[in-house]
Amino acid sequence: MNFDKIIDRRNTDSLKYDFAVKRGKPEGILPLWVADMDFRAPDCVLEALTEKSRHGIFGYSESGEEYFDALKGWFQESHGWEVRPEWLVKTPGVVFAISTAVRALTREGDGVIIQQPVYYPFTESVVKNDRKLVVSELVYSEGRYAIDFEDFERKIKENNVKLFILCSPHNPVGRVWTAEELTRLGDICLRHGVLVVSDEIHADFVYPGHRHIVFSSLKPEFEKLSIICTAPTKTFNLAGLQVSNIFIPDERLRLQFRREIGKTGYSQLGIMGIVACKAAYTCGRNWLEALKSYLNENLGYVHGFLKERLPQVRLIEPEGTYLVWLDFKDLGLDDDALERLIVHKAGLWLDGGLMFGPAGTGFQRINIACPRSVLEKALTQLEKAVNS
Repeated sequence: MNFDKIIDRRNTDSLKYDFAVKRGKPEGILPLWVADMDFRAPDCVLEALTEKSRHGIFGYSESGEEYFDALKGWFQESHGWEVRPEWLVKTPGVVFAISTAVRALTREGDGVIIQQPVYYPFTESVVKNDRKLVVSELVYSEGRYAIDFEDFERKIKENNVKLFILCSPHNPVGRVWTAEELTRLGDICLRHGVLVVSDEIHADFVYPGHRHIVFSSLKPEFEKLSIICTAPTKTFNLAGLQVSNIFIPDERLRLQFRREIGKTGYSQLGIMGIVACKAAYTCGRNWLEALKSYLNENLGYVHGFLKERLPQVRLIEPEGTYLVWLDFKDLGLDDDALERLIVHKAGLWLDGGLMFGPAGTGFQRINIACPRSVLEKALTQLEKAVNS
C-alpha cells in the first residue's frame, strides 16, 4: 500500500500516458486527465489474476454464486443496500450500459435529461443514439453546486423527457447528493413517468462527513424506475478489465435492457474481469480504506497549495470522487487561452471544462489519484505558468 511509489506507465499501451501526441498534445506532457489511478491494484486482486493466468486456459466463462455473494456483501457493508441475484446484468462498462439503456428504454426523438456540467459520455450517449438532449444545468454559487429542481421539472414537461441520467456522486463537480435531494429528483421523475439511469461508479469515494445513498434504495417506488450502474473499476483501478454490474429491480425494464444487449452480440464478461471483481470485493477493503486516506491527504495538499500559492484558482471542495474541479475564471481567459496556458505553459494534460458542457467554461478537471510527488510537480508547474 505504498501510494507514494511512482510506477512508470509509459510504453504499456496506457491511454493516459502513451497517446498524448496522437491526441494532439506535446510529447512529455504530465497527464492528470482520464479517470484511472497511478496506483497498483490490491495485491489480493493481482494474486487472483496471476493464479488464473498460471492455469493457462482463457475460454468462455460465466460468473457463479461466489461472484454474486461478493457483490452482495460489498454493497450491504458499504452502502446498506440489499441486492438480489435476479436484478444483476453484467456489462463491459458503465458507459456501455448507459447507451444500452438509452436505446432500450426510449425512442428516437425522445427527450433524455442530464445535469451539466457532467461526465461527457452522457451527452454522447444521448446524441449519438438520436435522442433529444435536454439539459438542466446545476447552479453554481459561492463555490458549490446545487440542483435547480424547478428548472429540472419544467424541462421534463416541456421536452417529452422519458429518461434521466443521474450522476451520483457527481463527476466532475464532486457533489454527493443528500437523501433529500435524491428523493426530490425521484419524486419529480415519478410524477412524470421518467425512468432513471443512475451512474454510481464513484460511490466508494466519499469524503468524511458525507454518505453515498443508492438512488433506488430510498423508496420502493424508485426501484420500479431505476437502472443502477456500478463497477469495481474506479474503486480498484481495474478499468482495462472491462467489468461492470448493473442492477435493475423491475423485471420489465430488465428484460428490455437485456434484449438491447442481445442486439449488440455481446454475451459474457471476460474471465479476468470476473476474477478481478470477485477478488476486489472479497478482500480489497483494507486497501481501499488506505487509499481513501491517501486521497484525502492529496486533497488537503491541493487545498493548501491553492490557498497559499495560487489563490487565482479556486478549488470546488469535493464531497466525493478523486476528480477535482478547479475554477480558473478569475484569470480572465477564454477557454482556448486557458487550454494553451494549461497545456503549453504548464505542461499539463487536464480535462477542459467545456467537454462537460457549456456550464463548464472556465473550469478544468484534475485527477488527484497519483503519488503526492506527481501532484506537487503538477501544481508547481501550474503556479509557474499562471505567474508568468
